[in-house]
Amino acid sequence: MAEGGILESDGNQVPYSSELPAEIKDWDKTHVRDWILRLTDVDDECANTLYDQDINGPSLLILEKSDLLEAGIKLGPAKLIIHKRNELLKLKEQQSSSPENRSGKSCKPYPFNQFHAAYRYKENSILDVTETGALDLIEPCHEYKAFVNFQNVATEEKLQKFTEEVIRFAAACMNSRTNGTIHFGVGDRPDFSHGQILGASIEDKEAYVKKLANVIERFEHKHIDVAKKCVKPPRFVEVLEADMTFSGKYVIEVDIEPSFLVCQDNVFHVYSQDTKKTRKRFKSGDLMTEEKGSAKLFYIRDNSSSRNLLAQVSSTKEYTGYVEKVVQLSQMRKEAEAKHLTVVKNSVQGSKLCEMLTGGSQSLDKSHFERYVLVTNKSHPVQKESLAFLLDMNLTAVLDFDPESAETGLNKLFEERNVNDHLPSQYKITEAVEEIASKLKLTRTTSWVFCNGGIMDEKPSDVDNWLTEKGSSVRDVVSFLCRKDVLPYKKFLIIFMLLSDVADRDPMLETFSMFLQELKGTDQILCICVNENSYMYWKELIEARYRVDISRRCIYELSFAEINGTVLSLWSENRKSSRFLPGGGGKVLLSKKVEGSLSTLSILCVNQCEGGNEDKLQLEESFYKGGKVSWWNFYFSEQPGSTPFIKRDKFDYITDTIIPDMCSLRQACVRFNILHTPGCGGTTLAMHVLWTLKEKFRCAVLMGRTDFSDVAQQVVTLLTYEATEQQSRLPVLLMIDDFEDIDAVNDLQQHIEKECLKRNATSKSPQVILLNCMRAESRAQTEATDDTVFIGNRLSEMERRLFENKLKEIEKIYKNAETFYGFMILKKDFSPEYIQGVVKNTLKGFNFKYKQAQLIAVLVLLDCYCRSAKLSVSVCEEFLGLSTRPDSESCKVEDEFGKFSALLTRCTVESSVVFEAVRVIHPSMAEHCLEELTTTFSVSKAKITDFLLTTDLFYECIQGKEKLVQDVHNMLVRRNYSAENLQEDCKFSPLIQAIAKETPGFEENVLLNAAKRFEKNAVISQLLSRYHYLQKKDFREAKDWAKKARELQRDNSYICDTSAQVIKHELKDAISNDRDNPVKADKLKEYLKMALSATEAFRETQEIARKEVDVRFKGKKDFSPYNTAGRLGEIQIAVTVIDILEKIPVFSKDELRHHILTQVLSGKMKIQDMATNDPKRQKHASYYHFLQEFEDLLYNLKDNMKKHFDFLDNYFVNLGSFFSQKDNRELRTRQEVLRCFRQYAILFCTSDAKELLRNKMLSNMLKVDKARQYLEKKKADSYSGLLECLSREVSSEHIEQIVKHYNFIFKNTGPRDDGHFKDTVNFIYANIVLSQVRPESQLLQPYMKIFQLLSDTLKLPTPLNESLPLHFISVVMLWPETISVLSGGNLSDKLGSYVSQLRNSFSNEMKPACNGKRAVIHLYLGRKTGYQRLITQKEIDKCVGSEQSMQNGKIWRNEKVRNILRKVTGTIGRHVIIADTSNENVKVHVSPVFKSQLCGEEGAKVSFFVGFTINGPVALGIQPES
Repeated sequence: MAEGGILESDGNQVPYSSELPAEIKDWDKTHVRDWILRLTDVDDECANTLYDQDINGPSLLILEKSDLLEAGIKLGPAKLIIHKRNELLKLKEQQSSSPENRSGKSCKPYPFNQFHAAYRYKENSILDVTETGALDLIEPCHEYKAFVNFQNVATEEKLQKFTEEVIRFAAACMNSRTNGTIHFGVGDRPDFSHGQILGASIEDKEAYVKKLANVIERFEHKHIDVAKKCVKPPRFVEVLEADMTFSGKYVIEVDIEPSFLVCQDNVFHVYSQDTKKTRKRFKSGDLMTEEKGSAKLFYIRDNSSSRNLLAQVSSTKEYTGYVEKVVQLSQMRKEAEAKHLTVVKNSVQGSKLCEMLTGGSQSLDKSHFERYVLVTNKSHPVQKESLAFLLDMNLTAVLDFDPESAETGLNKLFEERNVNDHLPSQYKITEAVEEIASKLKLTRTTSWVFCNGGIMDEKPSDVDNWLTEKGSSVRDVVSFLCRKDVLPYKKFLIIFMLLSDVADRDPMLETFSMFLQELKGTDQILCICVNENSYMYWKELIEARYRVDISRRCIYELSFAEINGTVLSLWSENRKSSRFLPGGGGKVLLSKKVEGSLSTLSILCVNQCEGGNEDKLQLEESFYKGGKVSWWNFYFSEQPGSTPFIKRDKFDYITDTIIPDMCSLRQACVRFNILHTPGCGGTTLAMHVLWTLKEKFRCAVLMGRTDFSDVAQQVVTLLTYEATEQQSRLPVLLMIDDFEDIDAVNDLQQHIEKECLKRNATSKSPQVILLNCMRAESRAQTEATDDTVFIGNRLSEMERRLFENKLKEIEKIYKNAETFYGFMILKKDFSPEYIQGVVKNTLKGFNFKYKQAQLIAVLVLLDCYCRSAKLSVSVCEEFLGLSTRPDSESCKVEDEFGKFSALLTRCTVESSVVFEAVRVIHPSMAEHCLEELTTTFSVSKAKITDFLLTTDLFYECIQGKEKLVQDVHNMLVRRNYSAENLQEDCKFSPLIQAIAKETPGFEENVLLNAAKRFEKNAVISQLLSRYHYLQKKDFREAKDWAKKARELQRDNSYICDTSAQVIKHELKDAISNDRDNPVKADKLKEYLKMALSATEAFRETQEIARKEVDVRFKGKKDFSPYNTAGRLGEIQIAVTVIDILEKIPVFSKDELRHHILTQVLSGKMKIQDMATNDPKRQKHASYYHFLQEFEDLLYNLKDNMKKHFDFLDNYFVNLGSFFSQKDNRELRTRQEVLRCFRQYAILFCTSDAKELLRNKMLSNMLKVDKARQYLEKKKADSYSGLLECLSREVSSEHIEQIVKHYNFIFKNTGPRDDGHFKDTVNFIYANIVLSQVRPESQLLQPYMKIFQLLSDTLKLPTPLNESLPLHFISVVMLWPETISVLSGGNLSDKLGSYVSQLRNSFSNEMKPACNGKRAVIHLYLGRKTGYQRLITQKEIDKCVGSEQSMQNGKIWRNEKVRNILRKVTGTIGRHVIIADTSNENVKVHVSPVFKSQLCGEEGAKVSFFVGFTINGPVALGIQPES
């Protein structure tokens, strides 16, 4: 009811009506008077004055201030009346234009007599109950108070207004014996719609509570305690705006509950306040006796208002009659309460919830559903403690419609979990689906989608505008999640959780429609409603809108507390229990949030598996059949009554020797390798090591091939988690399984090194140990080294006995032990006879027409030619036509393979999205199966590959498609550059070569089908080009494919190289087919034109390669090395041009013509001059004409070749891998460069050493030229060629000849001669090399003479291209000696400057090509003096017995090594060591080889050994100085 009440005028209390018509024009003069009586700052006399003047609604609308003044109303009240009227008109205008008001959305009142219900009101919605009197006494009556317009009102007056209304309403309800609720902040006519939610601003809730408690004492003293029990404390219900954000207002509600037991047969009076509107004018009778100086009032509910029966003397009779009926009313109340006793209902919805949530398995650990998606709306704080079950659901995504979720809602609850916040727009498909899934980290970390704004400055939308503003983007989310290639088909559940009521056109309703359409039904939808009313409305809305009955998919009878307990009970104790990491002084609790953030790691905790209830028999059976080992297998083997897990021979060596040795190293990230034959138990051994060491290290397994930057960050987070001090940190032992490329392992190690350095996670010992478990290229057994063990396919005697004992145990437990092929193959040492027997028996009756046979053929092909290939369960189900159901009654896909199922096992694949897959149980089994299919059933590799490429279903939108596509691509493209076949020409992948060998010609069909399947893939087009120019010799077709590849990927140097290779091979083919010798003139033109085109193409490749390394270097994430193919290709073309020219008559093979060719290609003779001097110039005219067309190519040919040879020599000699593994592709390139150089040397370096020195007829200058040719021929004309002699096997005679030739050059040239500066520097290098190869040689110059030569050279201006070699040798020789004269006196003072110049020169010359490489150490600083203080790598290797990895710090602890190397001390600086020297004036900045070895505070003293690289001196074997 609106502001109705009692008017006291002339001593008479007159009730006035609050029912004012909605429109002012419809008011009569009584309505106008009633309206003015409500105005708090206007006297009642003003209302009577206007009433006497017959002012009604229409006249009120046109009333002006002057009219009021004429009527006798003073200026103040007159202005107030006009102002209030204008405000009322404005408010009505706003209401009429408000969409909320027009829509008239209804809502339920807050549950009666509850204070913690999850309930809020929405602004401008309409309560669906009207103001009434007593109904059935239990159903509460309601009264509405707008409680607005308090702008200039004191808080005390506002509180008084509140308490006045509550007391009157409370007394009326108690006397009427009806429950009731009075609402403040709810509007009524005429100002508002009846029951319109407005909300009121509350500054101090506690003030309302206290004021009401005090005012209850206005009841008669004897009834105050009763009143306190009946009148409930105020309830403050939040009011939301239309966009579901908090408006800052509340509806204040007070419930009245006059229960029979409390009220009995009493009647309740209250006393009025002494205010100007309630004066004490009662004159006679007991009923009008004053008490406490106030009037006694008796209220009852009269329809929608509260009426005082003591308002007039004439109503005494009514009052008396009502009091007499109170006993009867009390009885009626008692009966009503009895009828409404709560009936406890036995619900079956708990078991229904379990069934629907798990798909029938009754366990969330073994749920049919692999993924869960939550859709929810605004939560209430009281619900949160009952929503804990959501934290452990491992939700894939949450679609949250609460814009305040991050501050106060469900998202806030998930602060203790790791979630990724997203907007719906991030799900829009703008690139490959797997790329989007990878960026969202879908299936790895919960994706929290804010569907109605609230993050990233996204504004929320109201219900009416949500569909147009945000509906489209949310549909993108729904469509994305329901794709078959994102979540497993029919194996994910959508949970709609209605935490608050929904309305018509609600976003939740629209989203339900989207899922309904995408999933084509409700079988994968579960609805959880907050109560039955909420459920009924939700159900009716869906039925009305979509004609769908969702009753069987809804839970509504359970409270959230019951739901919470029910869901938590579905987890095993192991899943619910806390997980712990080892710490320096005990265990550390691993928080769920941190574990969730380490999404690339599978962490092995110290209490792994404890409290679990996994099926032991099932898990062990899967393992013995060939499935991957799990932590459970180790856990079960340690339980009482079990035999220990089989310990392989290498286990103790790893745990007792390798790992302790690793822990003594000084590098932040170290690595050891378990190389193994596929299927021999290498992964099992690695995991066994982790399991055993889980209390000494923080153990984890890397999942999938993700961004190594992310992996490095997460590894260091695991390292430093809850480890406040370096001393308390335990190292991380990280297992890497089945990387196919050692470069990727090196890459990861570099990223971890950098991250440790970045986060200052360095120490005196390794912080991260990588256990690299990798398939070996060779099956030959090799001996273990300091950092590598090999696991082959032969068991030792000890291992064989252990396997025999285990088999006896297995046979006692399992009846089907004969099908445990994974175990038996290993036990029988990979016996071909055993495997062949199993395969023949299993494949008996194989028929490729059947789908199961086709699929098993595809699986064995994938396993043989792509190591990590698997087929997703979803692909198999789709292919076999299995009708997948959203419950546990679905059949297992393995069973559908029939007898072939014995060859398969299930596994989990960590790809862009995580999914279940099947694979062949053992690599050897796959190999024999493929052989059996070919020999017995005539199913060739070509046929299977073709089937795989042409079957569309494999490439449709289905889970695992991305992985399959990548595997098929790798199988077709990836060549095998192994050390074993280094001499072979690996033209194509092993699969393509096998198909060409088995069914010649069919490989072309396969490749063409691959091009159709991978239409937009540049590498496949490149492959087709290579096939056509290498195999088919169809160069036109090859060019077309190369062109297509360039169009698809223009900025890739390897793709660009293919275009050049086509021309190169076309040229070589044309020459080989040309039987004419000499070459004819027209052919010469054709060949040179092709050579020029190829050269230009190779130069373009070089330019793109240069740009690539620039990008990689700036990004600092990609460590791919520089592509040398363009430079090598240009050299090869030059060699071919030489071959062509040697076959034409003008350069016939007599000695003179050979010399002329050399002169022309060196640019020393013009073709025109050559023609002039040719007696046969007329005959050869056409040759000369065509040669002149290609002058630029020919005149610069030698210089260009020399430039590329020098660059490649510098690249290969001075730069090496970060980790000492040999790059087989690089070795092949170096072999080809050497072959080309030999061809080059034959033409341009004809000098013979003995002939040169004997022939006295030659002039000195010619002899010098011949000497230089000799040096060039021996690659001794450059510093890198000379330095290479330190690392490769060369004879001492060879070096002596080099020194002899340099001596000759020095005697016959002077400082002004060309090349003298370079000759001087090279002469110094030659002597240093000779000192290392043959220190007793008579040709070796005295050290001090060489030292003086260096000193003199340093005084001369230095050509830019000689800066690097000069400053490198300067740094080597000028490192201060204890004897000053051996250090060049004051010359060594400039050592720091020379180091700086060396590094600058390196940066200018080598930085573009050094990505993924490090500068090689050419020499070490030894203990002795002179030449003897320079130590080579060969001497180090002799000391340690075998070549060791540079990262292996054990080298520097070897006593023999320490005896020959000089120990240098220094001080730690920022990323460098400032080395002390015997010259007090010289402090040298020395970089550690691995920056992470630099541990300790700045200023700390360390000792180390010095190595010399062309990027400056480096520190090795760093140790703190005590």
